[in-house]
Amino acid sequence: MEREKKERLQSRGWKVGTVSDFLDLAPEEALLIDIKARLAVALGERRQQRNLTQTALAKRLGSSQSRVAKMEAGDRSVSLELLFRSLLSLGATRQELAKVIGRR
Repeated sequence: MEREKKERLQSRGWKVGTVSDFLDLAPEEALLIDIKARLAVALGERRQQRNLTQTALAKRLGSSQSRVAKMEAGDRSVSLELLFRSLLSLGATRQELAKVIGRR
């Protein structure tokens, strides 16, 4: 957020902070959420690069289209294991996964 905008909001009584502040997340919780979100985005991008529909990916995984949609949306019910397994099934390497979760 721009410094001027932040100051303007604070002068009007608004509290300005991060999502982590708002949700009172511990640093490791915020990092876990960030990693999961990055994996979800990477899954959608890789699926589209492979010209696969969500239905086609679901069939490959033995799952449903709605589950793939939840994976790509970073739904809280989706496990990290499922995200990793899905990316690996699309040909992602360990190095590529490390880059995804290591980005800043």
